Amino acid sequence: MTASRVLIYLLRRDLRLADNPVFHRLTSTSDHGFTHLLPVVVLPPDQIETSGFLKSDQTSPFPLAKSIVGKFWRCGPHRAKFFAEAVWDLKNTLSSHQSGLIIRIGPPADVVCAIIQHLQSSGEAAVAAVWMTDDVPSEEKRQQDDISAVCNSANVDFTLIPDEKYYIDDRDVDIATQELPDVFTTYRKSQEPLREKPRAVYPNMKSSLPPLPPDTLIPPQAVPFQIPDDLDTFQKCLSKPLVFDLPNPPVNPEDVKSAHPFLGGEQSAIDRLRHLVKSGAASSYSDTRNGLLGVDFSTKLSAFLCLGCLTARQIHSELVKLEDGTDEKYQDAPGYGQGENNGTKSIRLELLWRDYMRLCTKKFGTKLFAATGFREVDGYNKKWKTANSATASSDQHPSPQKIGEIIQRFLQGNTGMGLIDASQRELFATGYTSNRARQNVASFFAKHLDIDWRYGAEWYECMLVDYDVSSNWANWQYVAGVGNDPRGDARIFNPVKQAFDYDKQGDYVRTWVSEVRGFDNAENVFQAWTATPEELEKLNLTNNVMVTDPLKKIDFTVDRKPKSQRRPFARGRGSSNGRGGRRGGGSNSFGRGGMSMHTQAHMVPVPMDGMVPGGLPSSPSMYGTGGMGYDQQGYAWSPSPMGIPPHLHHGAPSPHHWGGNAGAPVVSSGWVSGGPPMFNEYNSMHGNLPQPAMHYRGRGNGRGNYLGRMPQGRGGYMPN
Repeated sequence: MTASRVLIYLLRRDLRLADNPVFHRLTSTSDHGFTHLLPVVVLPPDQIETSGFLKSDQTSPFPLAKSIVGKFWRCGPHRAKFFAEAVWDLKNTLSSHQSGLIIRIGPPADVVCAIIQHLQSSGEAAVAAVWMTDDVPSEEKRQQDDISAVCNSANVDFTLIPDEKYYIDDRDVDIATQELPDVFTTYRKSQEPLREKPRAVYPNMKSSLPPLPPDTLIPPQAVPFQIPDDLDTFQKCLSKPLVFDLPNPPVNPEDVKSAHPFLGGEQSAIDRLRHLVKSGAASSYSDTRNGLLGVDFSTKLSAFLCLGCLTARQIHSELVKLEDGTDEKYQDAPGYGQGENNGTKSIRLELLWRDYMRLCTKKFGTKLFAATGFREVDGYNKKWKTANSATASSDQHPSPQKIGEIIQRFLQGNTGMGLIDASQRELFATGYTSNRARQNVASFFAKHLDIDWRYGAEWYECMLVDYDVSSNWANWQYVAGVGNDPRGDARIFNPVKQAFDYDKQGDYVRTWVSEVRGFDNAENVFQAWTATPEELEKLNLTNNVMVTDPLKKIDFTVDRKPKSQRRPFARGRGSSNGRGGRRGGGSNSFGRGGMSMHTQAHMVPVPMDGMVPGGLPSSPSMYGTGGMGYDQQGYAWSPSPMGIPPHLHHGAPSPHHWGGNAGAPVVSSGWVSGGPPMFNEYNSMHGNLPQPAMHYRGRGNGRGNYLGRMPQGRGGYMPN
């Protein structure tokens, strides 16, 4: 009797049937040479805590699956639930196609070795090949190397299948890994036009999949673990050990619904995608993407993309159907048959950013997890504050113990900074928080508190339902100033200004920080310590730590109504403390206590030839003195050497600004239509201005600032 030839397909982040290169290959031809297919989902005990699957009175042979720096669970309850649902959805889908999958616990190479040995010892079957989708993070590459070694020793073919869930197929990028541009804008331009780049999705299966091997040939789960047969029990086993050693953890307000209410799985992903197109949410995405509350302000597709329940080119395909008017189910949707619009274009740009983060991981490898990040520039000497006394600098202030307490308050959402606290509480309760909030949280932690950014990245790894290795770690690097942001650690978000811009009435903060719901003024909602003693007493907040000991105080005054989301720029002049120059008049001061907030200014441009700072053209390099400033987008301004045009530094005290003829310290702004890499990343953790070139038009107004406006750049912590 001829022994059966079994193909093992190791599933990791490709939990879908449609547009799957492995399933497509097996169903598009009958001469693949395999009699049986065994899809396997492995729970690696170093990435997912598996002690909940132990048999009674058994102990785990593996250490707890916790992170290195912060000792957080590597897969928290929200992602564990979503993952379980996605696995079971695929299991049921495969069962309907006369196939199925098995779940095993252990190092992937050990699991593969056990299956190979069991089948070979049966005499009735043999493993002919092991296939898995290629991945680029360092841990996943080690898994692949270990499995390859097992297969080689057993004389079993091992094949890595290209990962095709990204927007542009790696084989179509035409850029060598080590030549990948370190600035996203440069990469984007090399790939345009984006609408033409994705490959077509694979057609529906033409034939059935090879069947599962008989149950008698499939080895059981190795002791001391056991795998349940139903989703509910499987889910409970995943979540059971995930207890948090966090005093006073955030509590989900009873009247608040999650902005991410979706089940995991391929079918849920397809339903969500079609809803976005039908409802018009895709077409309006560019207008709503900076929202904070609700379900449809962003796509919420990232969690599905992370696990491979959906591919980026499937998203592109549905957008094309809308734009070209080729699918009648979308005929009532806004934008049907009208070509690419701002919303669909923005979605493609986010998908490309996701590609880029993965390619950066491929290029930089383990630097993804290093405190020094991708840059590792010569002379980099920033010493992050840490709660680890063994690695803390001898002159660190506050002490490691105090930093530990600060980190704890950060995790609790009890910092006293309304936008940050709301985001942290939402994250803890739901596993989701918006792109805009993520940017501010990361900046607050790394730039305002100066704490090792890896604590934040690991916390997001634990809590996010849409955690993706590359997107999470590379974006935290970007904001911390050690990634591929051209401006490095010069970028700082002002979370108070950002709150006024994107949570105008404080609805988001009130939703998640119930203690401040009673305040009438948004200023008090965003920073409770700014309220009067009478207001604090009325809300029983007089002795609340958010009032008595906020982790950060930002002195900020709003001089006018915050800008709307539909006009994401501010008109008008910059202002700062200091004196006006000759023929320049006085400058307005909106700061208190010597801290000036430039509430209407944007960026200090490097002028074109012939353009000089305002005031008299005869003195182009006169500077005034000013305090710390924050621009309209919430960035801080910092110094530049005298006589040298100042650049956007974001975040240090600012003694030099473009000013009037005798040194008025007034920030300037300009008309912009794109720009060089230095400015193309404006107001974007990763982004670009889609226009091809930058120029500035302005005139001195007597205070030394250029008149004009600055379009908002594309922001985005993690496509979501």
